Amino acid sequence: MPTASEGSGIAAMAPPGAAEEERVSGAQLVAEALKAQNIEYMFGIVGVPVTEIAFAAQAIGIKYIGMRNEQAACYAASAVGYLTGRPGVCLVVSGPGLIHALGGMANANMNCWPLIVIGGSSDRNQEIMGAFQEFPQVEACRLYSKFSVRPSSLEAIPAVIEKAVRCSIYGRPGACYVDMPGDFVNLQVNKSSVKYVKCCLPPPISTAEHSAVSEAASILMHSRQPLLIIGKGAAYSHAENSIRKLVDQCGLPFLPTPMGKGVVPDNHPNSVAAARSRALQHADVIILFGARLNWILHFGLPPRFRPDVKIIQVDICAEELGNNVRPAAILLGDINAVTEQLLEQLVLMEWKYPSNSKWWKGLREKMKSNEEVSKALALQKSLPMNYYTVFHHVRELLPRDCILVSEGANTMDIGRTMLPNYHPRHRLDAGTFGTMGVGLGFAIAAAMVAKDQTPEQRVICVEGDSAFGFSGMEVETICRYNLPVVIIIVNNNGIYSGLDADTWKEMLKSGEPAVCAPPVSLLPNSHYEQIMAAFGGKGYFVKTPEELQNALKASLAEKQVPSLINVMINPQSDRKKQDFHWLTRSNM
Repeated sequence: MPTASEGSGIAAMAPPGAAEEERVSGAQLVAEALKAQNIEYMFGIVGVPVTEIAFAAQAIGIKYIGMRNEQAACYAASAVGYLTGRPGVCLVVSGPGLIHALGGMANANMNCWPLIVIGGSSDRNQEIMGAFQEFPQVEACRLYSKFSVRPSSLEAIPAVIEKAVRCSIYGRPGACYVDMPGDFVNLQVNKSSVKYVKCCLPPPISTAEHSAVSEAASILMHSRQPLLIIGKGAAYSHAENSIRKLVDQCGLPFLPTPMGKGVVPDNHPNSVAAARSRALQHADVIILFGARLNWILHFGLPPRFRPDVKIIQVDICAEELGNNVRPAAILLGDINAVTEQLLEQLVLMEWKYPSNSKWWKGLREKMKSNEEVSKALALQKSLPMNYYTVFHHVRELLPRDCILVSEGANTMDIGRTMLPNYHPRHRLDAGTFGTMGVGLGFAIAAAMVAKDQTPEQRVICVEGDSAFGFSGMEVETICRYNLPVVIIIVNNNGIYSGLDADTWKEMLKSGEPAVCAPPVSLLPNSHYEQIMAAFGGKGYFVKTPEELQNALKASLAEKQVPSLINVMINPQSDRKKQDFHWLTRSNM
């Protein structure tokens, strides 16, 4: 039989003189449950049937940021999870709204970042009838999440939310999905019947087996050409202090992955990022700290790595251990805790790698050579500018503690080598999934977190012109919430490369653009800065180093209003010649 809250809509009559019991709606239960789990940020686009959830979240003190696309909203929520260790929430409507968010869920799962997605869905009594935006949402989300569920009742909502948050942060972090039928949102139940749940405990910290730590230390101490690789898993686990001690006390060279930058500052003398290919190719023992042997590290295989390289793998996920290369030692556990175990063992043995070794000498020579090539490109006076010239002048002015968001092809790749990070979790980019379109969502998330935790900290978003196009309308979101983000578009009129205005005009004489225009080309000299100006921000169109410097100085001086600097570069500008490119195929 239907209950009084679900049936005809007629409430049961209370006995005469009885106090009326407090009632609560589904929307309120969702908001209260999220607040109980210490959730602070919600991103999304409202509509039927989730609007009331957003209002309820705001009423209870959760910050709601309305975005212009669900994909960007999901990227933003996932970035909050990485930056704070507590998942952000992405709130979406049913059907197409949820489908738009799947890209963000997949990206969070691939990056191992905690995320909660709450999706409205069609009313339960309309299932299989062709309801408005009806879609098998719980089933669809299982491919992109650690946990996907619909609460069985309103009373179960707090327990379901607690489990979703707990699953998102325990073990290897990832995305979780909670489905909210439309009829649940405004439905009410007696508060006394709700199964309220306390905040989940912090993730348990696990350590590696003592014998495995001893084995790893022995392998490292017998190495002739050791290398540490620091991944974003180390950044997420806040392992910066222990890894820095390991580098300093043992004199080891290290190489950060793109989002591992800053765990140890990029200007540390033991950083061998400028000799990346040489370090990977010749190291005989490599310790992976929260980094995976995937495409970013060329799968750990020849020709990028030695065939006989010994891998010591430190990871929180047992299933990751041994992927692509059989490790010489496996250290399963929290990156920070395991690093402290390893450091304790090495200090006990009083071991330090000699700084005058042939290995260090070769790495330093290669670093010097590569840095000279980059410096020569950066100091070129020719116009239009190249990537290196742009990044040279940007680097000179960036605050050391800024959060750098970067996406694009060459823009991200070259920027990774030219723009330093001095602090952990201060770089956000396309990540493990190589996702384009994440930039503005990530920047909004970083700016919201900075606004609450470190108000003077700046967020700098460096984008290619193609990457900007994926989520450019989020500029309005940035302006609406008064987020002083500085966006720098490195504009080469295309994807990888483009055409200058004169060549474009000549090309159009040949016929229809859909037939003649190169698939990589975009409209030359597009004034993206006018989009920012249209919403009340500051826009700058620059062509010279002097104009770039002046625009960036003005943007950084402005603490209340966002800015967009549209930097025109040579459409044919490219990265310096590489021994190997990121996507060079390994011999399988």
